Amino acid sequence: MDVRQRWEELKQAALLGGGPERIKAQHARGKLTARERIDLFLDPGSFTEIDMLVTHRCRDFGMDKKVYPGDGVVTGYGTVQGRHVYVFSQDFTVLGGSLSETHAKKICKIMDMALKTGKPVIGLNDSGGARIQEGVDSMGSYADIFLRNTLASGVVPQISVIMGPCAGGAVYSPAITDFIVMVEETSYMFITGPNVVKTVTHETVTSEALGGAEVHASRSGVSHFTAKNDAEAIALVRELLSYLPLNNLEDPPRIPATDDPDREDTTLESLVPDQPNKPYDMKEVVTRVVDHGRFFEVMPSFATNIVVGYARLDGRVVGIVANQPAVLAGVLDIDASVKAARFVRFCDCFNIPIVVFEDVPGFMPGVAQEHGGIIRHGAKLLYAFCESTVPKLTVITRKAYGGAYDVLNSKHIRGDVNLAWPSAEIAVMGSKGAVEIIFRKEIDDAGPARAQVEERLVREYQDRFGNPFSAAHRGYVDDIIHPRETRPRLIRALRLLESKQDRNPPKKHGNIPL
Repeated sequence: MDVRQRWEELKQAALLGGGPERIKAQHARGKLTARERIDLFLDPGSFTEIDMLVTHRCRDFGMDKKVYPGDGVVTGYGTVQGRHVYVFSQDFTVLGGSLSETHAKKICKIMDMALKTGKPVIGLNDSGGARIQEGVDSMGSYADIFLRNTLASGVVPQISVIMGPCAGGAVYSPAITDFIVMVEETSYMFITGPNVVKTVTHETVTSEALGGAEVHASRSGVSHFTAKNDAEAIALVRELLSYLPLNNLEDPPRIPATDDPDREDTTLESLVPDQPNKPYDMKEVVTRVVDHGRFFEVMPSFATNIVVGYARLDGRVVGIVANQPAVLAGVLDIDASVKAARFVRFCDCFNIPIVVFEDVPGFMPGVAQEHGGIIRHGAKLLYAFCESTVPKLTVITRKAYGGAYDVLNSKHIRGDVNLAWPSAEIAVMGSKGAVEIIFRKEIDDAGPARAQVEERLVREYQDRFGNPFSAAHRGYVDDIIHPRETRPRLIRALRLLESKQDRNPPKKHGNIPL
């Protein structure tokens, strides 16, 4: 047979994946094919495929009759908004996208190339799991991928898009990556499926209820984003990449500033209520400060008492960490601490300055939190801020109480520029609680005048500590500013900190309290 003719036949077979009928079935499930996903994700005409003709080597259990060029995964590289990325897209139409030894080798090859060239890796996951016919070769191949995920962590961004099943050991590759996007109703992730759960625990549960997109986005915190369909998920990843550098030696992509850096917003002057316990939406503060009000929130449905995400100030990318007074008064609990800690560490890995908007009454009290390990989990957030060396700015809008004040990028843990609004209260705790402890005997001895005495003492304590002046006198905040000035003051600070250099002591790595 003519070599060129044979090559064309193999190429056409690879392009068809599992064949027209299986492609039709894929579309019937509301899912795109592996190649359609890549075409939608990358800039038009930029994709260069690698290992199109690779096939598996298994000849047991009738696998010699189930040989497909590409072996169930499409791999290669291309551009997103003109910047190079590596991508693999599992093909569910070929043997259910199951992972074989050669399937894994294709993925490992582009991951190795990504590390050498300093480019992000995006995985479009749609697989039934390990190829059972290959036994330990398949399982060992998962470990080959896990190792590369770990070695690439903090070197190049890694994004996993779950667009179908992802179960068993397969879930640990996405779990190690930086971001997980799940498609609603067509994707799920779990270690053991509903049948095993029923056998072992006698619980009856569906795949969606056990490990669907909504569950992992709002309850487990495994997923960072959800999307209604494949196209929306891909558009989301393209936008996410616009905020990220290609690797840890680059700065995030900067765009020409088209929003006035000196713009002030008088609405901020009245946004924080006079009553210390009255809620307000911190997202409104963020959107009024950042360029064009554009805030790209990460994990918007999980631990909503803290808000994290990306924005730009004067065209520069910044990572935002903000307490949310509208949810649980913005208190720090276990989930909020873990969510923010991971985000801070990612920003520090990839040279993204961090801006904190602080209004925190402290850490969540209660038996469930203490027994759940709030000490250990809260320490993760403290550790993350302490070890980070990127520019770090804080704006205290209202409450900054107790240990939470220290943890959220205080001056004491290398916060670079710390500002406070006049409404800020920086203290061990709220005035009423403090007075009840400090002046308990005096209040008890007041008899019928108890209420008046307590009110006077609270007012006196508030005058002394319920404001930012004490902290400002000691240099713990650099300045007290009008809320309307927040945007220009942050931009000036970021300009100054562009040349910041900070280093941690030489060591293999720290021992974060996991």
